[in-house]
Amino acid sequence: MVDTDDAKTWFFEPERRSLADYPCKVNDRQEVPPLKPSLKRIGEYQRRLWANGQKAVLLIVHGPDACGKDSLIRTLAAYMDPAGFRSWSFSRPTGLEAAHDFLWRVVPSLPALGELVAFNRSHHEAVMAEKLWPVREESHYDWPARYAAIRAFERHLVQEGTTIIKVWLNVSPEKHRHRLLKRLDKPRKRWKFDRSDVEGWERRHEYLSAVEEAIAATHTPEAPWLIIPDDKKKVARALIASILAEQLELLAPDYPPEDDEVLERYRKLLEVDT
Repeated sequence: MVDTDDAKTWFFEPERRSLADYPCKVNDRQEVPPLKPSLKRIGEYQRRLWANGQKAVLLIVHGPDACGKDSLIRTLAAYMDPAGFRSWSFSRPTGLEAAHDFLWRVVPSLPALGELVAFNRSHHEAVMAEKLWPVREESHYDWPARYAAIRAFERHLVQEGTTIIKVWLNVSPEKHRHRLLKRLDKPRKRWKFDRSDVEGWERRHEYLSAVEEAIAATHTPEAPWLIIPDDKKKVARALIASILAEQLELLAPDYPPEDDEVLERYRKLLEVDT
């Protein structure tokens, strides 16, 4: 479970199912922790997590197109030891992935003990986007069964030592529209668009309705959802970095204890005058 004071501020609340009930901006009374100190803490405590090899962290990032998922993960990754960090982006299932159950493709990318893994989208797309754009048109989708499978899957991961941090980047409709228009004006980003994006914008209300239901159905004490204000990407990054840093510090406060006998023996070997 995500057990930090910073995270609790942004927990999803079952009685507030609509994303419109959650802020897209941080109000003037809320203090936003500075980004760089949090990133430095992430760098240190992610290394301790890797050194200890006892716990794992899975960061799941969801949000609409152009909400800043890629840039958020790049920002966090810049301060981490690549030996213990991986990221993975999940697009629409095709081929072998679509021929298996919806959780099958996620398992190989899960973090091993000691690792921190970031998912750009995840198995939750199977109860979000697939409600509008089914992978197998002829299939009958049992949505309650999928929700139950996700809850059981994540509960199992937590019981086996993985802390799951699930984030929805909550951007306002006007800011979302502005970012998409801005992306269209940048040649280096236009490649991300295809015909499905047009339908995605046209059906955005249906998609967000599916997201709201999925979040409510998969929010659990073991793996809660965080609804992070995202109208300012820098603020969203700072909030998530602070949450991640605090969680890592709880999981791996120290490096593993040294074996003094081994260290002394090695020192004597190294100090021999050859």
